[in-house]
Amino acid sequence: MKHHERYPLVPIARGEGTWLFDSEGKAYLDAVSSWWVNLFGHNQPVIKDAIKAQLDQLEHVMLAGFTHAPVVELSEKLAALTGLGHAFYGSDGASATEIALKMSFHYWRNIGQPQKTKFISLQNSYHGETLGALSVTDVAIFKDTYAPLILQSAQMPSPDSRLAESGESDEAYALRCAEALETYVAEHHAELAAFIIEPLVQGAAGMAMYHTVYLQRAREICSRYQVHIIADEIAVGFGRTGTLFACEQAGDRVSDTADFICLSKGITGGYLPLSVVLTTDAIYQAFYHDQTVKGFLHSHSYTGNPLACSAALATLQLFEASDVLAHNRVTAQALLAGIEGYGFGMHHVRQRGMITAFEVTTKNPQFARDCYAAALKHGLLLRPIGNTVYWMPPYCMTAQDIHHLVQTTRAAVEESM
Repeated sequence: MKHHERYPLVPIARGEGTWLFDSEGKAYLDAVSSWWVNLFGHNQPVIKDAIKAQLDQLEHVMLAGFTHAPVVELSEKLAALTGLGHAFYGSDGASATEIALKMSFHYWRNIGQPQKTKFISLQNSYHGETLGALSVTDVAIFKDTYAPLILQSAQMPSPDSRLAESGESDEAYALRCAEALETYVAEHHAELAAFIIEPLVQGAAGMAMYHTVYLQRAREICSRYQVHIIADEIAVGFGRTGTLFACEQAGDRVSDTADFICLSKGITGGYLPLSVVLTTDAIYQAFYHDQTVKGFLHSHSYTGNPLACSAALATLQLFEASDVLAHNRVTAQALLAGIEGYGFGMHHVRQRGMITAFEVTTKNPQFARDCYAAALKHGLLLRPIGNTVYWMPPYCMTAQDIHHLVQTTRAAVEESM
């Protein structure tokens, strides 16, 4: 909070499309989708109307012994889209991570392999900040303070293409990282429950992007040694990487790559908190038992909230109504082309779908904060991660929006170097 003496809080009064407006009427282009949640813009009429209609019917009912139409319809749609037929709902991304970790652990216990209690993740991974999620997160600033409270896990070499050796292709480096994964899993599989992974893009690592072959090899390795794969698509799901789900780029369906998928953020288009973990028939059956202790005893008060589920259904309706992914490809090309005119020191320019990023060469240790403040001055919401500048905007970008984003990012970076 002390930082806000220098960087005051911005009081936002309303939103429209890609824009946010403060209490004095100043406009800011939301280049980060309000922390990666907003898909189709602020004040989006289809999602807004769906929530209003649901509000006239039912605001909430517990899912313990009850159900309702929006959660049933949403579960069926997500099952059809992913190939994972069973849904368990939570309230946010970290909740989804906790659910998946607990469910994987409990599955092995229920089928008579209680020794499989450990988890692995990637170096520089981020999966949330509750205690279970922190145990598989590898970002020191979030994790180190709470180290005495959390379980320890092992981190595998990240296939982040920025870490490849000079002359080594993204694919070759990803395969080298997969070899290290296989070596570890082969030795420790008897005690491993699951490998949790951010598919294709590691967000908090500075939009680290990697080759799809790593996901394919990870699936082969984990299947061979009976280790679950938990796909954390909380940030990258719903079109961010160019396909509806990032895992689709490693197989025809999510179920070809993952045993669990965690979804949140964009699932409601950025309107209401909701998360869900989808999993397989085999995992579901391990909990289908007369003994209550073998059931999955986990709950959230607002699990499967009807208003949030209605927002999620409206979000999926927007994908169904038009070729959103094709439109995004055109937008992404325009964003990448805009960077070509930048003259300052930058490297590792990269893009995966609607996520564009580059590194800035600077001696300013406060670059991220200064760039954020400079961007606000120019009417732009930008949140650099260290020396990484990235864009993850809503899908409703206009040509004028893109021009503003490109020009103001350049100005903000140059003023902060």
